[in-house]
Amino acid sequence: MRSIKLAALNAVTSLTLPSRRARLRQAANKGTAPISVSFYHRVADTSPNDWTISQQKFRQHIDYCQANFEMIGLDEVQRRVRFNDSRTAALSITFDDGYRDNCDFAIPLLLERGIPCTYFVTTCNIQGQKPFEHDVLHGDPLPLNTVKQIREMSDAGIEIGCHTRHHVDFSKVHDPAIVRDEIVHAKSDLEQITGREVRYFAFPFGMPAQLTQAAIEVIDEAGFDGFCSAYGAYNLAGRDWFHIRRFHGDPEFVRLKNWLSIDPRKVRQEPEVRYFFPPAISFQETFPMIGRPAPTMAH
Repeated sequence: MRSIKLAALNAVTSLTLPSRRARLRQAANKGTAPISVSFYHRVADTSPNDWTISQQKFRQHIDYCQANFEMIGLDEVQRRVRFNDSRTAALSITFDDGYRDNCDFAIPLLLERGIPCTYFVTTCNIQGQKPFEHDVLHGDPLPLNTVKQIREMSDAGIEIGCHTRHHVDFSKVHDPAIVRDEIVHAKSDLEQITGREVRYFAFPFGMPAQLTQAAIEVIDEAGFDGFCSAYGAYNLAGRDWFHIRRFHGDPEFVRLKNWLSIDPRKVRQEPEVRYFFPPAISFQETFPMIGRPAPTMAH
């Protein structure tokens, strides 16, 4: 069944690719080209699972992306969204969690090619070398990056981002003290490790349920430049730029091509996520759905 679905997706993507590219060129001419942000977890040829992509497939992704897209950082994603100035097909690469295997191939490849990357780290797992619960439940407690590796990546030009202290699910956290600890203290921990400002936060799990009002307020108060979700969506010029939308770098190449060619079904089906900043912080406005202009933010 999986192979049938992939074959059908490949057929649809191939048939619609010329028209999608034409629409993307038209949008670029207007400064409104949608911007893609992909996320990965682990690049390795051992212990395959749903959050691992092989080295060969990752290279295939990077080869394709570099040949067809402008590779940019999250700060440039935000600038283009905020100022309606998106005139090229562009992509930003991110990683979540902090797996040691990424330093064997993926990170050296990105550095060698000069491709911007934001690497989101779960601090207590890294500092204590404690395997992630999802890996333990899977029966394979995979090795994590060391503090030294995180510092070396930062020194080499990789942007290090915050992914909480304990990979917490904010949909299940209702204690304000825990919310602050997982965000504010994690940011401080990473800044002590890297000696640099930590500008971006990525929600573990990253679905609409995790993007709670309480957590987003603390993210803003902590001085982050923005936060990332992971439920699968594009960044459209003129909308809320504080929220950076991402999709999974699926190991199946056809899924990646479908996302990057801007699937109109994905645009139409994007979940609605609303939040607001209290008046003391910014404007008491809810943030918009697709197609509506975003309110000005105090960032």
